[in-house]
Amino acid sequence: MKIIMAGAGACPLRFRRTRACPAARWIPGLLLCFHILYSGAAFAQVTSKLLKPGSPAPAIASRAALLLDAETGTVLYEKNADEAIPPASLTKLMTAHIALREAAAGSISLDESLQPPRESWAINQPPRSSLMFLAAGQQVSLRELLLGLAIPSGNDAAVAVALRLAPTVADFVDIMNSEAKRLGFQVTHFVEPSGISEFNLTTAREFAYFCQYYLSLYPQSLQEFHSVREFAYPKPENVAERYRERPGTIVQYNHNNLLKDFPGVDGLKTGYIDEAGYNIALTALQEGTRFILVLLGAPTVRGGDKMRDEDGRNLLTWAFEQYRTIRPIIPDPEPVKLWKGNQREVRLVSAETPDFTGPRDRGQQLYLSAEITDPLIAPLAAGQTLGTLVISDDLGELHRIPLLAAEDYEEGGFFRRLWDSVQLFFRSLGRER
Repeated sequence: MKIIMAGAGACPLRFRRTRACPAARWIPGLLLCFHILYSGAAFAQVTSKLLKPGSPAPAIASRAALLLDAETGTVLYEKNADEAIPPASLTKLMTAHIALREAAAGSISLDESLQPPRESWAINQPPRSSLMFLAAGQQVSLRELLLGLAIPSGNDAAVAVALRLAPTVADFVDIMNSEAKRLGFQVTHFVEPSGISEFNLTTAREFAYFCQYYLSLYPQSLQEFHSVREFAYPKPENVAERYRERPGTIVQYNHNNLLKDFPGVDGLKTGYIDEAGYNIALTALQEGTRFILVLLGAPTVRGGDKMRDEDGRNLLTWAFEQYRTIRPIIPDPEPVKLWKGNQREVRLVSAETPDFTGPRDRGQQLYLSAEITDPLIAPLAAGQTLGTLVISDDLGELHRIPLLAAEDYEEGGFFRRLWDSVQLFFRSLGRER
């Protein structure tokens, strides 16, 4: 049975029953998934057989890449996505995540003021470090340090954040690695918080999913930090009173050139070290669809940063031309008949949100149909797959969502089971005729 979607979906969704096992019907055409656990919630890498781009993705110079829909996790493009590569200053996103997590928990305030510890001063950073120019005698807020991470990519800012949140930099690195492990990453590992070391490692796949997680927790970080174009430091309020007339302010600009060159780009971070090449974690929003793109290892040659930017521009252009996030409004399924149970009906719930990534030119008018096993016989366990919801348009099927039992359903009493057995027997005879 197909129901055209209308309005807010107040019309109940009715089901077409099938005697076939639902797995036999929907697994081949559904989604190939695996899950990485984030805070007890499953973020799925989704590669849909139903998604076929109209034109091939452009060739890129970067060694590795992964492009996904930020809302659904659907992977649209990948290249060497599991190759271990130093993240360079993309590392600072994990450093920022730890700080924002503590601020959200209330253990620190982004507006608190602190004196940069000696270890974080600019003069004590390794050669060729990016800097926000922390120095002795300054007063700086944690918010300014996060801006110093995001815009000029200050290694000094990373050390200062680390020492605000842990007794030593090494202790902070332990926190970073514990978080990477908690998120289920197999390759991502850190030895320091700024990204200058070639012994920090990640993959395009893991870091893209980290970016998805990061944005799900801190969507405000795009406006507050990652899309900010310039950063001036130190300001008069950061220095001792005798220096306030001439604080030595240095204005630096965001290294993410696509903030001004590509419509909708509002983050996230660039990075470079010789051992990695040019890296970037990009996100862009257009017409309600947000994509995340991680590029690692653009060539370490003169103009390599421009090659990286061109890779980002070309892949995002291709993605927005081919795909969009589709957000159907799904009515609540009607209960389904339960046989031999302590209840008469089974309440069904969907296994995931209905939002999915589809071809850009599809899904203007959506239809729903559903398939369930018939008969449904107790006992049934909560979460047991009982069927699938099929979302289609005039050109055919677009997406499938498993339908699950909403709760446990136990067997009924002896007479209920006997009576239902008799009915099922005559029902089966009727079907055979």
